[in-house]
Amino acid sequence: METRLTDFGIAGKIIRLQHFTNTQAIIEEEIARGATAIVIVGNDKTFGHVLSRAASSSILFGFLPVGQDNSIASVLGIPVGVESCDVLSRRRKVDLDVGWFNNRYFVSQLHIPLADITIQYDEKFSVSSKNGGLELVVCNLQPFVWKERGGKEYVVHPQDGKLEAFLRPLLHKRLFSHKFEEPSIFPFEEMIVTGTKPFVVSADGKESKETKITIRLAKNRIRMVVGKTRQF
Repeated sequence: METRLTDFGIAGKIIRLQHFTNTQAIIEEEIARGATAIVIVGNDKTFGHVLSRAASSSILFGFLPVGQDNSIASVLGIPVGVESCDVLSRRRKVDLDVGWFNNRYFVSQLHIPLADITIQYDEKFSVSSKNGGLELVVCNLQPFVWKERGGKEYVVHPQDGKLEAFLRPLLHKRLFSHKFEEPSIFPFEEMIVTGTKPFVVSADGKESKETKITIRLAKNRIRMVVGKTRQF
């Protein structure tokens, strides 16, 4: 990949991320030094880790996907591996939506596993479960796929100025697993989730426990280099 980038005249400083790396501080420091673009090399986890912490940075981002777990790459129209350098060199740019909740950004997906929660969205509708719980996935760039045994496959690719909630109410509990109703999809601009007790929230790989969260689109957007086969 470095050889192909050199052929295109693309070069720059390489920074390897560690668990304790302050991504936003590094990017802001490089912008101050004159950087005009930041290129992320990795998979879905790397992509979410960097952009969820640097979503407020006013700079062009590129993505070179490598390895396994690269569902976001196909949404962006970027092939995995060396061919992604060709996409980067063409610099086809779009502005991407960014999700926000409780003073944190997320760019790929937010997930609340089965929990006793109540959901209110756009100040119009309220949803809760009569059978003891709901599972909620809010998709932005990373699609959500759910396969029931012998059933359908649902993939969500929201990129329309709204977030999209993927909601599965619990139908009944089993000894070793749970049976869910078929999922419902709700486009929304703002959603408030409350729980009778703390529930787990996972957003771009970072987990926390909350009793109430507000989810909405962030005011700022991310400028990203994408491929011509992007899915939005």
